[in-house]
Amino acid sequence: MMEPTVDAIPAVRGRRGRPRRRPTKAHLDKGYDYPRCRRALRARGICPRIARRGVDSSQRLGRYRWVVERTIAWLHAFRRLRVRYERRPDVHHAFLSLGCIVICARFLHQRF
Repeated sequence: MMEPTVDAIPAVRGRRGRPRRRPTKAHLDKGYDYPRCRRALRARGICPRIARRGVDSSQRLGRYRWVVERTIAWLHAFRRLRVRYERRPDVHHAFLSLGCIVICARFLHQRF
């Protein structure tokens, strides 16, 4: 499922000129440490940063992955997102958007 996920990434914006179609690097955990995954990323022009099984520690990749894992943990504070009750994806997406709005509002309330 890694290849379809990477292919579904939208264009990366923020620089002048034509937007990049894919990111420059991908930080992945030890579950993706297979030559097939590395080849698939390199074929798409992405530099793979994958922890090697039995060699690298998890601490090195944690520097880059903690932001995503922290955000998912914040979303799991909402029971409706932790256990998916909705069968329709549009309703689940609406609750996901609402959870992100609440998280941002709490963050802004603390700052100001």
